[in-house]
Amino acid sequence: MRAFNRLEQEIAAGNMWNEFTNQVWDYVRDTKMWTDASMVLLRIILIFIISRLVLMVVNRFIDHVTNMKKSKRLKLRTRRVQTMGRLLKNTASYIFNFIAILLILGEFHIQIAPLLAGAGVIGLAIGFGAQSLVKDVITGFFIILEDQFAVGDVIQTKDFKGTVEMIGLRATRIRNWTGEVHIIPNGLFNEVTNFSVNPLLAVIDITIPYEKSIEELMSTIRTVLNQISDNNITATPEVLGIQALALNQMTIRITARCKPNTMGEVTRLINTELKKAFELNRTEATS
Repeated sequence: MRAFNRLEQEIAAGNMWNEFTNQVWDYVRDTKMWTDASMVLLRIILIFIISRLVLMVVNRFIDHVTNMKKSKRLKLRTRRVQTMGRLLKNTASYIFNFIAILLILGEFHIQIAPLLAGAGVIGLAIGFGAQSLVKDVITGFFIILEDQFAVGDVIQTKDFKGTVEMIGLRATRIRNWTGEVHIIPNGLFNEVTNFSVNPLLAVIDITIPYEKSIEELMSTIRTVLNQISDNNITATPEVLGIQALALNQMTIRITARCKPNTMGEVTRLINTELKKAFELNRTEATS
């Protein structure tokens, strides 16, 4: 009896396996299924290609609008235009990729409307729970809109000073002159000093001992300043006079108008030229 039951179970299992394999083969040999799958795959490929082409055209249009020659003709700041171009490209990429994903999901007969409604509810919850993120995005938008600073500008905010490498809607990347990169959320930009908007004034204080008369020193300094030729200096440096007096020395202040972000170079150049002139005068006096 047990052998008979076992035989029946084996026969039933064999029949189930044969039925399963027959269904699989019928499914594999179903021409309509393969035709529908091919059409879905073809539509997905077309959606991907068309989205890439449209994104490429939009990026070309953004490059054309933000062209350096056009920005100069429209009297726009080049760095601001470049920053807006990068931001517009990123925004366009997000939008077209999102639309392409929704269209691809529709090809798999996934209802998009409930997904959009759920995304709206999730976005609302995230908005309440991530207020700092929303603040960063809004602040980043107004930084670019109001042209507070742009990529390539040298800025200082609190303890951070450096060149702006990237401005995003959430954070800004700043590289200081020693190479460190600081990534700062846009919401923390409460006070910003921009050193790249207008020409700057380099202030140089030199300390000189009481060895010569003030008239002779002023004459030497003016002669050196008039001979300095540098593209970063926009006007002839001026000697303002004695800034401070000490027991054995005095401090003379010099100012020089220079291009943005060149104060350090101009200061070092003037100090070097004055040092050479003083050494030359000292050598001539002792010889």
